[in-house]
Amino acid sequence: MGMRVAIHGAAGRMGRRVIALAASDSSLEISAAIDAENHPQIGSDAGVLAGVQPIGLQLRSDWPNDIQVAIDFSVPMGCEAALSQCVARRIPLVVATTGLEPHQVDLIHQASKKIPVCWSPSMSLAVNLTMRLAQQAAVALKSLQPDVEIIERHHRYKEDSPSGTALKFGQLISEAMDLKKQVHGRQGQCGARTREEIGYHAIRAGDDPGQHTVLFGMLGETIELRVAASNRDCYAQGALAAAKFLVGRPAGLSTMFDVLGLA
Repeated sequence: MGMRVAIHGAAGRMGRRVIALAASDSSLEISAAIDAENHPQIGSDAGVLAGVQPIGLQLRSDWPNDIQVAIDFSVPMGCEAALSQCVARRIPLVVATTGLEPHQVDLIHQASKKIPVCWSPSMSLAVNLTMRLAQQAAVALKSLQPDVEIIERHHRYKEDSPSGTALKFGQLISEAMDLKKQVHGRQGQCGARTREEIGYHAIRAGDDPGQHTVLFGMLGETIELRVAASNRDCYAQGALAAAKFLVGRPAGLSTMFDVLGLA
């Protein structure tokens, strides 16, 4: 028997990919596929819903007690429900939902005092490694005062902008370089660029699963760090890696830096 995992938001695009990948991992046992009680697919086989073979597990709305770890890939309000359920049952939780409001981030911190929680703006292992590289570049380049711009590209269905991943890139760089001002796009006679700002630019088109480019612009040379997903499996694989990392750990808040050994 493998590690018993529950997927919350199981009927969504990402939830389905987590189920598909978990179903082929012999170290895991999918114990619950959970979504909203009014979802039209409630009662459907979770494997069939994910586009793989039937796994004999129906999509449900209630939470069982016999699970070792849960992964939340839902929506912000769904994340609140997952936090409440996992705290009540003392279940470790991977928070992979994006677009969270400040009060929902506070709930994550509160929950982490009682259960192990892993939360990052992106579950991608490559994205988190690139974040660390960007942070190191910011420290090394601080004295040169480079212009920093972050360009992110996602599918047309993404509802938050800039992406949480872009904002995390910006946070790490701003802290390293002491940048005080955020600029979101530019239009009209906005004046010359200042040295104190970091720029964000969001593109929404087609079915792009996610691209991020961090640009350090200097006089005479430019550095670009780019990370791009070709499909959503990188986020699902990262979430499963985080779930395996959490089992057996004490209460507390972890990030994908911890999962990668980069903390």
